[in-house]
Amino acid sequence: MQKSFLIVLAVAIIGALAIFQIAPDLNGAIAFFTGAIIASVIFSLQSKTPASTTTNSNEPYSGPTMTLYVGNLPYRVHEGEVKALFGEYGPVNSVRLVRDRKTGRRKGFGFIEMSEAGAKKAMTKLNEFDFQERTLKVREAKSQDSDKSDSNA
Repeated sequence: MQKSFLIVLAVAIIGALAIFQIAPDLNGAIAFFTGAIIASVIFSLQSKTPASTTTNSNEPYSGPTMTLYVGNLPYRVHEGEVKALFGEYGPVNSVRLVRDRKTGRRKGFGFIEMSEAGAKKAMTKLNEFDFQERTLKVREAKSQDSDKSDSNA
């Protein structure tokens, strides 16, 4: 948002200078506002063009996925913050932060289901990463089925 404002402001100033060169007897404030209006119209038309691909769409990713275990999360972190952090590396289908059944407080770990390629990138980039004054531990989550078969052996 701030970046787009700066772009519109820069284009408005350039537009004001151009208008002032064309009509030097025009008031400088009127030239600036005319440039700002033209820049805003151009910018709004540009922002309405569809993007080629977006990673933050509401549709879940349907390709190969991987579930990650994330440990040492801050207790006050919210799902949206974790989704935004991992979303930088690929599409995130779900974030589940584990809570204590009795107290409802978060336990400091959770699971993220995301694209396989994104999960591999996130594991390498975010393991041992400092996030809100905590050092994250990021691993591939073990399936519950493998845990049950190990205990039966």
